[in-house]
Amino acid sequence: MATLSQWVSGARLRTLPIVIAPVVIGTAAALGETGTIHWFRFILALLVGLLLQVGVNYSNDYSDGIRGTDDERVGPLRLTGSKLTEPKNVRNAAFGCFGLAAVFGLILVILSSAWPLLLVGVAAIFAAWGYTGGKNPYGYRGLGDIYVFIFFGLVATLGTTFTQINQLTMASLWGATGTGLIGCALLMANNVRDIPTDKEVGKITLAVRLGEHNARLSYVLMLAIAILLPLLATGDFPWMWLILVTFIPAVAPSLLMLREQRLPKLVLVLKQTGIVNMVYAVLFALAIAIEVLA
Repeated sequence: MATLSQWVSGARLRTLPIVIAPVVIGTAAALGETGTIHWFRFILALLVGLLLQVGVNYSNDYSDGIRGTDDERVGPLRLTGSKLTEPKNVRNAAFGCFGLAAVFGLILVILSSAWPLLLVGVAAIFAAWGYTGGKNPYGYRGLGDIYVFIFFGLVATLGTTFTQINQLTMASLWGATGTGLIGCALLMANNVRDIPTDKEVGKITLAVRLGEHNARLSYVLMLAIAILLPLLATGDFPWMWLILVTFIPAVAPSLLMLREQRLPKLVLVLKQTGIVNMVYAVLFALAIAIEVLA
């Protein structure tokens, strides 16, 4: 039986900033429009995002494990591939996370009267499972990056804003696009590391399609565009220039991606990209909060 620490490791906590950041940004964008925050809705949105992400991680662990994709994989612990527990236990853990996310999501929709998000939530759960699960997983066809951008960028951020104020704003759009690109950069770093093993098992990620050199460059480009995008909101929020500070923590992972030839060493980039995403979200929120409180 896998230990509790191994289950926690299998949840891949380093990927959680990919869902925390959009909720912070979406809530900040709503604050900029009305000057208020519904804190309980914020917590519910955060729980939905965290549970979906952990569910995705367990789902990928299960699906990749039973296919043999993780047999020679480097990086974070895989419960199924390492045979630390029965595959069905990992699958059930994923379904449990999806179920809890659905419950909290339903409560959030009821409280905010954001009824269109019911369909979006259902689509998010099916998309989360279909990433590497099922007979024809789209993550094996280079479409995983699109999923990350849509659901952990646009949907997570804009959905959070909508549950706060029942409308969307331009600031939320720029923030959603930016954090979505950072999420895609994180996935790209993960997939660059796995290019050799993914090729062997026929997992054709976008990194595999681009080739290692272009995939590494795309990581840096996505971070740069993401950091610059919120400057389009400086007309309404002059302090948004603060977002440029995000370039500082972005330097280290960018240099690693461009220079480090030992692919296992790119595991460190995942943690660093998560930090970039959180700094980005905090600065985005701070820029809006300063304007609201001024």
